[in-house]
Amino acid sequence: MTEKEMFSTIEKEVRVFLQKLGVEGDVSVEEKEEASILINIATATPKELIGERGKILADLEYVLKVILRKRVPDHHLYICLDVNNYKRSREHYIREIARTVADEVSLLKKEKEFPPMPPAERRVIHMELVDRADIVSESIGEGKSRRVIVKPAP
Repeated sequence: MTEKEMFSTIEKEVRVFLQKLGVEGDVSVEEKEEASILINIATATPKELIGERGKILADLEYVLKVILRKRVPDHHLYICLDVNNYKRSREHYIREIARTVADEVSLLKKEKEFPPMPPAERRVIHMELVDRADIVSESIGEGKSRRVIVKPAP
């Protein structure tokens, strides 16, 4: 299967998936990075697909991954599903908050703790702060209560 055929198959499967959900929307499929596919759905009813704090979106992304791995078996794909650029906006917001908290921790020399968040969002914080020598970030807690803590560097 060529790359063009793969993108076409992915787009077709996402359209069928949306139709079965009873949701109308435009689907765009693009390569984000090597072996990483971004699927963005533009719809007039994004809340139906996003849910509270992106919970439904995460579940839909998982289901689509399972479906697409069966339809495109020759390729190991990392699928990222986004609706009306919700994830992109959320990631931008988390990066800004991470920088602000890091600056505050560096200035006041006092650690700060983020509220519990999903692994992908914790990773955004860690990746944003990895190059800072004045602070350290680490994840603490278990399961759904796992969160990031930012501390002054030792």
